[in-house]
Amino acid sequence: MSRLYLIRHGQAGPPDDYDRLSSLGEEQVRRLGRHLVDHGVEFATAHVGRLSRQRRTAEAVRNEYARAGLPFPDLIENALWDEFDLGNVYHELAGPLGEDDPRFKQEFNDMMTAIENGDGDVHRNHNYCDIAIVRAWTAGRYPYSGESWLDFRVRLAKPRQALTAFGSGENVAVFTSATPVGVWMGDALGLAEREIWRLAGATYNSGISTFRVAEDDLRVFSFNNLPHLPDATMWSFR
Repeated sequence: MSRLYLIRHGQAGPPDDYDRLSSLGEEQVRRLGRHLVDHGVEFATAHVGRLSRQRRTAEAVRNEYARAGLPFPDLIENALWDEFDLGNVYHELAGPLGEDDPRFKQEFNDMMTAIENGDGDVHRNHNYCDIAIVRAWTAGRYPYSGESWLDFRVRLAKPRQALTAFGSGENVAVFTSATPVGVWMGDALGLAEREIWRLAGATYNSGISTFRVAEDDLRVFSFNNLPHLPDATMWSFR
Protein backbone atom coordinates (compact mmCIF):
# COMPACT_ATOMS: atom_id res chain seq x y z
CA MET A 1 0.00 0.00 0.00
CA SER A 2 1.33 3.41 -0.93
CA ARG A 3 1.28 6.23 1.62
CA LEU A 4 -0.71 9.26 0.50
CA TYR A 5 -0.01 12.74 1.89
CA LEU A 6 -3.13 14.81 1.24
CA ILE A 7 -2.06 18.42 1.80
CA ARG A 8 -4.33 21.44 1.89
CA HIS A 9 -3.13 24.71 0.39
CA GLY A 10 -1.91 27.57 2.58
CA GLN A 11 -4.12 30.45 3.62
CA ALA A 12 -5.68 32.08 0.56
CA GLY A 13 -5.84 35.74 -0.35
CA PRO A 14 -8.59 38.34 0.16
CA PRO A 15 -12.15 37.89 -1.15
CA ASP A 16 -11.43 39.75 -4.40
CA ASP A 17 -8.31 37.67 -5.10
CA TYR A 18 -8.91 34.42 -3.27
CA ASP A 19 -7.03 32.07 -5.59
CA ARG A 20 -3.56 32.96 -4.37
CA LEU A 21 -1.72 32.64 -1.07
CA SER A 22 -1.70 35.39 1.53
CA SER A 23 1.58 36.35 3.19
CA LEU A 24 0.65 34.02 6.05
CA GLY A 25 -0.12 31.27 3.55
CA GLU A 26 3.30 31.67 1.97
CA GLU A 27 4.98 31.27 5.34
CA GLN A 28 2.82 28.26 6.24
CA VAL A 29 3.79 26.34 3.11
CA ARG A 30 7.45 27.31 3.31
CA ARG A 31 7.55 25.84 6.81
CA LEU A 32 5.68 22.79 5.57
CA GLY A 33 8.34 22.14 2.95
CA ARG A 34 11.14 22.62 5.42
CA HIS A 35 9.49 20.19 7.84
CA LEU A 36 9.17 17.49 5.18
CA VAL A 37 12.82 17.99 4.21
CA ASP A 38 14.01 17.88 7.81
CA HIS A 39 12.17 14.61 8.38
CA GLY A 40 13.54 12.96 5.27
CA VAL A 41 10.21 12.44 3.52
CA GLU A 42 10.79 11.33 -0.08
CA PHE A 43 8.00 11.35 -2.64
CA ALA A 44 7.64 9.02 -5.60
CA THR A 45 5.17 11.37 -7.29
CA ALA A 46 3.41 14.67 -6.62
CA HIS A 47 -0.02 15.72 -7.87
CA VAL A 48 -1.67 19.13 -7.73
CA GLY A 49 -4.98 20.63 -8.75
CA ARG A 50 -5.25 23.44 -11.28
CA LEU A 51 -5.97 26.24 -8.81
CA SER A 52 -3.24 28.81 -8.23
CA ARG A 53 -3.33 28.46 -4.45
CA GLN A 54 -2.88 24.69 -4.75
CA ARG A 55 -0.01 24.96 -7.22
CA ARG A 56 1.77 27.68 -5.25
CA THR A 57 1.65 25.44 -2.17
CA ALA A 58 3.21 22.58 -4.12
CA GLU A 59 5.86 24.88 -5.62
CA ALA A 60 6.83 26.24 -2.22
CA VAL A 61 7.35 22.71 -0.90
CA ARG A 62 9.35 21.79 -4.00
CA ASN A 63 11.51 24.90 -3.53
CA GLU A 64 12.49 23.79 -0.02
CA TYR A 65 13.64 20.43 -1.40
CA ALA A 66 15.67 22.23 -4.07
CA ARG A 67 17.17 24.54 -1.44
CA ALA A 68 18.29 21.46 0.50
CA GLY A 69 19.72 19.86 -2.66
CA LEU A 70 17.17 17.05 -2.56
CA PRO A 71 15.08 15.66 -5.43
CA PHE A 72 11.37 16.31 -5.71
CA PRO A 73 9.19 14.82 -8.47
CA ASP A 74 7.74 16.91 -11.28
CA LEU A 75 4.32 18.26 -10.40
CA ILE A 76 1.49 16.46 -12.21
CA GLU A 77 -1.45 18.82 -12.67
CA ASN A 78 -4.80 17.10 -12.39
CA ALA A 79 -8.17 18.85 -12.42
CA LEU A 80 -9.65 15.99 -10.41
CA TRP A 81 -8.09 17.55 -7.29
CA ASP A 82 -9.70 20.97 -7.79
CA GLU A 83 -12.02 22.39 -5.16
CA PHE A 84 -15.69 22.79 -6.10
CA ASP A 85 -16.55 26.26 -7.42
CA LEU A 86 -18.04 28.01 -4.39
CA GLY A 87 -18.07 31.33 -6.22
CA ASN A 88 -20.29 29.95 -8.94
CA VAL A 89 -22.52 28.24 -6.37
CA TYR A 90 -23.05 31.64 -4.75
CA HIS A 91 -23.61 33.26 -8.13
CA GLU A 92 -26.41 30.89 -9.11
CA LEU A 93 -28.00 29.97 -5.79
CA ALA A 94 -27.80 33.10 -3.62
CA GLY A 95 -30.82 34.66 -5.35
CA PRO A 96 -33.30 31.81 -4.96
CA LEU A 97 -32.00 30.93 -1.51
CA GLY A 98 -32.40 34.53 -0.38
CA GLU A 99 -36.03 34.47 -1.50
CA ASP A 100 -36.68 31.47 0.75
CA ASP A 101 -34.43 32.40 3.68
CA PRO A 102 -34.63 36.01 4.97
CA ARG A 103 -31.70 35.49 7.33
CA PHE A 104 -29.50 34.33 4.47
CA LYS A 105 -30.56 37.32 2.36
CA GLN A 106 -29.70 39.81 5.12
CA GLU A 107 -26.38 38.22 6.05
CA PHE A 108 -25.41 37.79 2.40
CA ASN A 109 -26.07 41.48 1.74
CA ASP A 110 -24.04 42.40 4.84
CA MET A 111 -21.19 40.17 3.69
CA MET A 112 -21.14 41.67 0.20
CA THR A 113 -21.14 45.19 1.65
CA ALA A 114 -18.18 44.29 3.86
CA ILE A 115 -16.29 42.89 0.87
CA GLU A 116 -17.03 46.00 -1.19
CA ASN A 117 -15.72 48.13 1.69
CA GLY A 118 -12.42 46.26 1.61
CA ASP A 119 -12.87 44.06 4.67
CA GLY A 120 -10.28 41.39 3.83
CA ASP A 121 -11.10 39.32 6.90
CA VAL A 122 -14.79 38.79 6.13
CA HIS A 123 -14.15 35.37 4.56
CA ARG A 124 -11.63 34.06 7.10
CA ASN A 125 -14.21 32.05 9.05
CA HIS A 126 -17.14 30.00 7.83
CA ASN A 127 -20.39 31.88 8.39
CA TYR A 128 -24.12 31.25 8.13
CA CYS A 129 -24.14 32.12 4.42
CA ASP A 130 -21.44 29.57 3.62
CA ILE A 131 -23.24 26.83 5.51
CA ALA A 132 -26.64 27.62 4.01
CA ILE A 133 -25.44 27.90 0.41
CA VAL A 134 -23.42 24.68 0.61
CA ARG A 135 -26.34 22.79 2.10
CA ALA A 136 -28.60 24.03 -0.70
CA TRP A 137 -26.03 22.93 -3.30
CA THR A 138 -25.42 19.56 -1.65
CA ALA A 139 -29.14 18.82 -1.45
CA GLY A 140 -29.79 19.92 -5.06
CA ARG A 141 -32.41 22.28 -3.71
CA TYR A 142 -32.33 24.63 -6.72
CA PRO A 143 -31.45 24.24 -10.40
CA TYR A 144 -27.71 24.61 -10.90
CA SER A 145 -25.77 24.53 -14.16
CA GLY A 146 -22.39 23.69 -12.64
CA GLU A 147 -20.93 20.56 -11.07
CA SER A 148 -23.35 18.89 -8.68
CA TRP A 149 -22.38 17.52 -5.28
CA LEU A 150 -22.78 13.97 -6.59
CA ASP A 151 -20.59 14.70 -9.60
CA PHE A 152 -18.00 16.27 -7.31
CA ARG A 153 -17.93 13.12 -5.16
CA VAL A 154 -17.54 10.94 -8.25
CA ARG A 155 -14.71 13.13 -9.54
CA LEU A 156 -12.76 12.88 -6.31
CA ALA A 157 -13.00 9.09 -6.32
CA LYS A 158 -11.43 8.79 -9.77
CA PRO A 159 -7.75 9.28 -8.80
CA ARG A 160 -7.80 6.41 -6.31
CA GLN A 161 -7.19 3.68 -8.86
CA ALA A 162 -4.11 5.40 -10.27
CA LEU A 163 -2.65 5.86 -6.79
CA THR A 164 -2.69 2.10 -6.19
CA ALA A 165 0.08 1.66 -8.77
CA PHE A 166 2.75 2.72 -6.31
CA GLY A 167 4.50 0.17 -4.18
CA SER A 168 4.41 -0.44 -0.46
CA GLY A 169 6.16 2.31 1.45
CA GLU A 170 6.23 4.77 -1.46
CA ASN A 171 5.01 8.26 -0.64
CA VAL A 172 2.62 10.18 -2.86
CA ALA A 173 1.95 13.91 -2.38
CA VAL A 174 -1.33 15.53 -3.38
CA PHE A 175 -1.80 19.29 -3.00
CA THR A 176 -5.49 20.08 -2.90
CA SER A 177 -8.20 21.89 -0.90
CA ALA A 178 -10.40 21.44 2.15
CA THR A 179 -13.44 19.71 0.67
CA PRO A 180 -11.46 17.02 -1.20
CA VAL A 181 -9.70 16.25 2.09
CA GLY A 182 -13.06 16.01 3.87
CA VAL A 183 -14.50 13.77 1.15
CA TRP A 184 -11.54 11.39 1.25
CA MET A 185 -11.75 11.23 5.03
CA GLY A 186 -15.48 10.56 4.77
CA ASP A 187 -15.00 7.81 2.20
CA ALA A 188 -12.33 6.14 4.31
CA LEU A 189 -14.44 6.24 7.46
CA GLY A 190 -17.87 5.69 5.90
CA LEU A 191 -19.22 9.04 7.09
CA ALA A 192 -22.44 10.78 6.12
CA GLU A 193 -22.49 14.10 4.28
CA ARG A 194 -22.94 16.20 7.43
CA GLU A 195 -19.78 14.74 9.00
CA ILE A 196 -17.84 15.22 5.74
CA TRP A 197 -18.67 18.92 5.79
CA ARG A 198 -17.70 19.17 9.45
CA LEU A 199 -14.28 17.72 8.61
CA ALA A 200 -13.84 19.97 5.59
CA GLY A 201 -14.71 23.01 7.68
CA ALA A 202 -12.15 22.06 10.32
CA THR A 203 -9.27 21.45 7.88
CA TYR A 204 -6.33 23.76 8.54
CA ASN A 205 -4.46 25.56 5.81
CA SER A 206 -1.30 23.55 4.96
CA GLY A 207 -2.61 20.70 7.13
CA ILE A 208 -1.38 17.17 6.38
CA SER A 209 -3.68 14.14 6.31
CA THR A 210 -2.21 10.73 5.54
CA PHE A 211 -3.78 7.59 4.09
CA ARG A 212 -2.75 4.15 2.96
CA VAL A 213 -4.13 3.41 -0.48
CA ALA A 214 -4.77 0.02 -2.06
CA GLU A 215 -7.20 -1.00 -4.78
CA ASP A 216 -10.02 -1.95 -2.45
CA ASP A 217 -8.81 -0.34 0.74
CA LEU A 218 -8.43 3.24 1.94
CA ARG A 219 -7.16 3.67 5.48
CA VAL A 220 -6.74 6.88 7.47
CA PHE A 221 -3.53 7.25 9.47
CA SER A 222 -3.69 10.93 10.42
CA PHE A 223 -5.89 13.97 9.89
CA ASN A 224 -5.18 17.68 9.77
CA ASN A 225 -1.71 17.65 11.30
CA LEU A 226 0.35 20.84 11.64
CA PRO A 227 3.75 19.68 12.92
CA HIS A 228 5.40 22.51 10.98
CA LEU A 229 3.34 25.20 12.76
CA PRO A 230 3.88 24.87 16.52
CA ASP A 231 2.77 28.50 16.98
CA ALA A 232 -1.04 28.51 17.08
CA THR A 233 -1.14 32.12 15.86
CA MET A 234 -0.19 30.74 12.43
CA TRP A 235 -3.17 28.39 12.22
CA SER A 236 -5.95 29.31 9.80
CA PHE A 237 -8.90 27.73 8.02
CA ARG A 238 -9.50 29.62 4.74
